[in-house]
Amino acid sequence: MDRPVAQATNFKILGPNEGDFYWQPVPANGFIRNILSQATTGSDANFSIGTQTVAPGCFVREHTHAREEEIIVVLEGRGVARIDGVEHALEKGSAVFVDKKRLHHFLNPHDEPMTFLWILLPGGLDRFFAEIGRPMTPGDPAPAPFPRPVNIAEIEARTVFGWTDASYDPKNG
Repeated sequence: MDRPVAQATNFKILGPNEGDFYWQPVPANGFIRNILSQATTGSDANFSIGTQTVAPGCFVREHTHAREEEIIVVLEGRGVARIDGVEHALEKGSAVFVDKKRLHHFLNPHDEPMTFLWILLPGGLDRFFAEIGRPMTPGDPAPAPFPRPVNIAEIEARTVFGWTDASYDPKNG
């Protein structure tokens, strides 16, 4: 039997140090890697995928996504997923699905970093991380913690957030 011949010629392969890397502001600190998205692949599907490393003792603020569904898979470390106020322990290999408009955040109360793969459908989380972060090169030492942009609420509303905990916004100290 003959092998099928692909009609489309679009594909993309990235090595472990490829993609766009950004240091993240407080309270998550750590860094993200934007791996693939509709914009970088030309895909018909609107998605974004990347990794986020949350520094020890730090967290991703509580938030919702108005239109997006999110998948998280813990690659290294351990932490807590707080979904609608209920805490769920996470460890390497744990997976989380969060539907639209559901309150959620991810905490790392431990002494080692926690890294997870994130997938957002439809995409856009990659644009958010690029706007709030500082470019980095893999292997660079972490910068001192830095604040979120002054216009964080506008960036969140324009990208992929429905509601976010404003406790750590620059205007709130």
